[in-house]
Amino acid sequence: MIEIIGPLAHTAANRGNSDRSATGNAAGKTAPLQKQLIERLQQAILGGRLPAGSLLPSSRLLAAEMGVSRNTVVIAYEHLAAVGYVVADKKGTRVTALSSRAARAEPPARPAAPKVAYAARVGEFKATRTYMDGALPLTPGTPALDRFPLAAWRRALERSMERALPLALGYGTPAGEPALRDAIAAHLRMARGVRCEGSQVIITEGAQEALNLCVRLFTNPGDVAWIEDPGYRGAKAAFRQGDVRVQPIPVDEEGMCVPPGAWAAHPPKLIYTSPAHQYPTGAVLSVARRLELIAEARRCGAWVIEDDYDGDFRYSGEPIASMQGLVDDAPVLYVGSFSKTMFPALRIGFVVLPPAIAAHAEVALYEMLRGGHRLEQLALAHFMEGGEFGRHLGRMRRLYRERQQALREALTEHFAASEILGGDCGMHLTLRLPAGIDDDTLTERAFAKGLAPRPLSSFALEQRAGTNGLVIGYGNTAAEQLTPAVRVLAELAAGIEKPRRRRA
Repeated sequence: MIEIIGPLAHTAANRGNSDRSATGNAAGKTAPLQKQLIERLQQAILGGRLPAGSLLPSSRLLAAEMGVSRNTVVIAYEHLAAVGYVVADKKGTRVTALSSRAARAEPPARPAAPKVAYAARVGEFKATRTYMDGALPLTPGTPALDRFPLAAWRRALERSMERALPLALGYGTPAGEPALRDAIAAHLRMARGVRCEGSQVIITEGAQEALNLCVRLFTNPGDVAWIEDPGYRGAKAAFRQGDVRVQPIPVDEEGMCVPPGAWAAHPPKLIYTSPAHQYPTGAVLSVARRLELIAEARRCGAWVIEDDYDGDFRYSGEPIASMQGLVDDAPVLYVGSFSKTMFPALRIGFVVLPPAIAAHAEVALYEMLRGGHRLEQLALAHFMEGGEFGRHLGRMRRLYRERQQALREALTEHFAASEILGGDCGMHLTLRLPAGIDDDTLTERAFAKGLAPRPLSSFALEQRAGTNGLVIGYGNTAAEQLTPAVRVLAELAAGIEKPRRRRA
């Protein structure tokens, strides 16, 4: 048998304990004899060196030949029998017939790569997330993580563990921890003018799962969904995953601008908008358009997804109230997350459903969602109830106001001929570029210099005038770094003479 399967590699350790299990093997050391023997016998069977019907030596004989204990061989034979390589009977242990070319001793043929039939929706996704390093300066959507109050958060986590363990280690209610739902509802009522109770708040795995949940609850394949153009790529991804037909709606200085006849030509089931701070242009949806959108949505049976993107970071005047609280019984699904106000890795978002919907969809929600992150949810509830969340928002507003002003001044100095988009809100500004400066080319060259703005064109479903530019984040970039970074962008832009051909 040793001529067929080869000798085993003995070490001082496995000579002293030849039956040591594979789990005791340290990385980089010789595998235990038992594991070696199993693998050698498997390879011999699959390679045809031990054809079907071959009678293996008795455990005593093979142990003597291989220089191992009989127990090692017995365990190896039992393992091979358990997975179907051999069968043991009164006559001994024999190799079973396997339906493989190798097991029949036929010459192996290199298999052709299998043809994979992907879902049609897979081909609709475009590679727009090129620069994923949120630590690079000018990255949009990345908060000042170095300013997060880790000590206060650690205390909140410790308190949640002291009070909730061990019960919090199990599955929680799929809708989320009641304490956090109540805390979010209280914050939204006071800060954002949302009409809700904790029972209407559904906790999700970030805002993206909240969007996916809205699609699953309110659309069927083939339905139409409206989305701002240019707009948030996560919303486009959610609609495409749900096999929903996406209808781009242009954005101007007053936010989503519904073209005449669109309600009749493309009646929607869902309408995605970010009214407080449109992403990426920074426009604020006017009250007149909000009221019209709500009225028309109610008339045609559509639902408006209000994504309160960066709504907590407004630097002048009063906070802009939500659409959801503008009128009674508004057909609005209010979506938010803590990725910008806390930190992205927290992965806690939410959607506020109308009371009747929350009650009617309870069974479906319990089937589609799974409770989790219970300790983090309880810690966040304590963080909010104790006032730490509000204090953190106040500090970040002051910090981001300073950084936005520094970025505006730098852009005004170095891109005097370009238009700066964005109100007194959020963590980014958008710069419209002249047609002769291709935003894809400029962002690629900027990334090579260690800067990570995003091309405005990557947010657009349809290329039209005004979608060539840069989305420039300042949340994760110190004020003193902004002027040098913008100077680099200006130098790179000056070196681009011709527009590159747009990607399809």
